Amino acid sequence: MSQGTLRLGRREFAAHEPVIMAIVNRTPDSFYDQGATFRDEPALARVEQAVAEGAAIIDIGGVKAGPGDEVSAAEEARRTVGFVAEVRRRFPDVVISVDTWRHEVGEAVCEVGADLLNDAWGGVDPRLAEVAARYGVGLVCTHAGGAEPRTRPHRVTYDDVMADILRVTVGLAERAVGLGVPRESVLIDPGHDFGKNTRHSLEATRRLGEMVETGWPVLVSLSNKDFVGETLDRPVKERLTGTLATTAVSAWLGARVYRVHEVAETRQVLDMVSTIAGHRAPAVARRGLA
Repeated sequence: MSQGTLRLGRREFAAHEPVIMAIVNRTPDSFYDQGATFRDEPALARVEQAVAEGAAIIDIGGVKAGPGDEVSAAEEARRTVGFVAEVRRRFPDVVISVDTWRHEVGEAVCEVGADLLNDAWGGVDPRLAEVAARYGVGLVCTHAGGAEPRTRPHRVTYDDVMADILRVTVGLAERAVGLGVPRESVLIDPGHDFGKNTRHSLEATRRLGEMVETGWPVLVSLSNKDFVGETLDRPVKERLTGTLATTAVSAWLGARVYRVHEVAETRQVLDMVSTIAGHRAPAVARRGLA
């Protein structure tokens, strides 16, 4: 199935236009930045920098993915709703995504201007898709292997990990459209590291083209993840090179949206791959012409 236009908020993205989603964590204990954007001022500065560096989507999260202190829906909303409203006010054209699995939080952020609900835990709360439909916003449908939110995988097995990814994500996408979520605003995500070990995440990357062939736009969240760290035996702060290599492979295979910490570096990788593929002209072309 061919890829079409992706519509999120006020923005439209063509079939061969790679899109960067910048991560802004509203948590005191995020795995990568250890709470660097928990307070409003640095978080807003992070948004400004990410947009300047080429991010079209800002992904705001109020609960870290891994285990940790309990965060209630009310506390998650306290961390995100006012911030979403302020980002909406300051950056009217940016696409605002909120990383949440809870329909209560989804409802609250949509009320103040969110354009996309990033459901990283695979539909564990089925009412979140109903919220997306009611507000006409986009939805990310992720494969998490049936894991409960904020749990780590333990001896998880699949007969065929990509077959399971396709079954779950396409099923969630079709359900969302059936509920009324705009088809052109639904994405599928293989869920690297969610309900998967490193070998599973590597296979999901290698076979990403099978997801692209479904026609649903594919989002990948690769940035500094454990499968990169284990592959190269590198700690969190030394995974950029591996992340960018994985990004290049994913871009070549047809992924559309990239959820990242390092925007500028990712932009260069995506522009290079897009130009090699013939979808983008070089920024300058002087060599051999003078």
